[in-house]
Amino acid sequence: MTASNAGLASPTRPAVLWGLVVGIVTLVAAPLFWWLDLSMTYALTITLIAAVYVGFAVADGRPNVIVIEAVVASLFVVLATVAMTESAWLLVIGYVAHGLKDLWQHRSHYVANTRWWPPFCCAVDWLVAGGLAIMIVSGVGFH
Repeated sequence: MTASNAGLASPTRPAVLWGLVVGIVTLVAAPLFWWLDLSMTYALTITLIAAVYVGFAVADGRPNVIVIEAVVASLFVVLATVAMTESAWLLVIGYVAHGLKDLWQHRSHYVANTRWWPPFCCAVDWLVAGGLAIMIVSGVGFH
């Protein structure tokens, strides 16, 4: 490992590992809300995840960043809302798409001072997307 890689690997590895832990907790915890359809629980979760970037944008302070992140979060709200009534596969697409947004954020640093959040969030997003895909294909929990 080179000196330049050492600086990247150190903060990224724990963020990804904690993201995997939170992703597992997210998958396991959703059925605890037995009175809600799983689609609704996972849809609410992705809207919460997307909204975190609005908070980072506000902390960043640039009005254009705040507006763009609010619009992006709103798009995830629309996707989640449609997924609740149409197809849980839209949730899988949403979590994968949000993970791609995390990767873009990690590389571009569009929203300032997110440091560990994008790799953490990407790990959560993609683990949940994979878990949801397995659940859907196996016929567990979704109508």
